[in-house]
Amino acid sequence: MNVMVVMPQMGESVAEGTVVTWLKNVGEVVAKDEPLVAISTDKVDVEIPSPAAGVLAEIVVQEGQTVPVGAVLAYIGEAPPTEAAASPGISKAEQSVGVTQAGPVVSPTAPRPQTWHSPAVLELAKEYGVDLTRVKGTGSEGRVTRKDLLDFASRRSIVAAVPADKRAAAFERADRDQILPISHLRKAIAEHMVRSKQTAPHVTQIHEVDVTVIARYRQANKEAFFQRTGIHLTFLPFVVKATVDALRAHPLMNASYTQDGIVIKKALNIGVAVALEDGLIVPVLREADKKSFLTLAKESADLAARSREKRLRPEEVQQGTFTVNNLGAFGALIGTPIIVQPQVGILGFGRVVKRPVVIDDAITIRSMAYLCLSYDHRLIDGAYAGAFLNHMQSNLEQFDFAILP
Repeated sequence: MNVMVVMPQMGESVAEGTVVTWLKNVGEVVAKDEPLVAISTDKVDVEIPSPAAGVLAEIVVQEGQTVPVGAVLAYIGEAPPTEAAASPGISKAEQSVGVTQAGPVVSPTAPRPQTWHSPAVLELAKEYGVDLTRVKGTGSEGRVTRKDLLDFASRRSIVAAVPADKRAAAFERADRDQILPISHLRKAIAEHMVRSKQTAPHVTQIHEVDVTVIARYRQANKEAFFQRTGIHLTFLPFVVKATVDALRAHPLMNASYTQDGIVIKKALNIGVAVALEDGLIVPVLREADKKSFLTLAKESADLAARSREKRLRPEEVQQGTFTVNNLGAFGALIGTPIIVQPQVGILGFGRVVKRPVVIDDAITIRSMAYLCLSYDHRLIDGAYAGAFLNHMQSNLEQFDFAILP
């Protein structure tokens, strides 16, 4: 009996996905959990594993087609007995980097050879003219990641030959208006942003916070922290920890507004916005209230790295209940972020800067930042939002460093 391969649910607000690349051809043997197809949504670009071992019997949705969640993408049939123990075949991705049937044999249980590359890496390698056989991979099973490729290109000054902003360079050469194609990711983000603004009346409230004690702690301990943990000590885990504590005390900020009533979420799942080359993605720190500061720091760094390499799993962008956006990562002091539906709030944390402030009628230099909270005014009022931000401000200004490793 054939097994269906369906478009998975990638998040509460995701209704559809696009098939980017089939990694197997019809008739090829595939192992259970072996990557079968690369798909793209506004939440994540990901490779979907085969739900069963067998043969790719039929491809229903072709590359470039967009279909709703739950749609059948393909069928996996039973492999003939004589092929059950044979090689699962060479995928299209492997063929595209020069692996032929005379090349490496891949068994269902053996790790892939290092000549297997994701569609995103293949596309980037073509763009920069990089021979992937010369790049040492640091990803799973020795795979070359986007970071590996870009680091390699940078070391050999290959990137210097490519304009930093290829679009701007193209505009300069053009003698007429240019029309750029809209990527699926950008189109999906645009639709989600419009839908969010149409759904929820947005209000943004901004509080100033003195993070001098955290800035001084970071400066004094960042080297030792990295030596102990292998993690760079940024402001983000401090903000996430303060957010979790504030959400615990103000549960309406960890809720959703529905026609049936207000849904107070039991889990505190913090989405952390990550900027990509062509958009934005929000991986989720699940049950953040049950995790230590070190775990939050490690998972935040890991999710951000894998987001940029497009290696997130579908479940890692689902079920967020509140979102944190590090506006300061790109120099912004203040911002008015748009809510991730169906959440009711999103916090923007601005760049930390030293500036003169007045304390006890004296001017002193402090490390200051802004907390920018956008909230759904259908459920949250200014007083409640202010109480939430005051709680965060207190947590950050009087941070308990005893919880750090």
